[in-house]
Amino acid sequence: MFVRLAAFLLVLGVAAASAQTASVNWPPLPTSGFVSGRTATDEDVTAGNAVFVLKAYGTYFGKAMDITIPQYAYLTKAGEKPVPVIVVQAELGKGIKLFGVRGLDGDKSTARDFELKLLGTKPPN
Repeated sequence: MFVRLAAFLLVLGVAAASAQTASVNWPPLPTSGFVSGRTATDEDVTAGNAVFVLKAYGTYFGKAMDITIPQYAYLTKAGEKPVPVIVVQAELGKGIKLFGVRGLDGDKSTARDFELKLLGTKPPN
């Protein structure tokens, strides 16, 4: 009985995730307005190309992560529904993976690696 219930719940979860992906009208990835392959600076944030800087005592300490920027993702904060976003920045600082994301409505946010499901550069179908 428990196995059947678990299988049923798994199918419902997969169906819900598929329905969610299908209902999103993903825009094309931007050709500018992001930081890739280097640490973001204060100037990047001012220009709208980065969401955050990792800086202490006047020294930048973030290291760019080796992932494709920009790319599509789902952001899930605790207890909330996944939100479609575009990753515009990815840095490692003091052992923490931190991402700068932009919602499809333009809102900016930061996210930890466990809050993101990276989807790649092709719009999810």
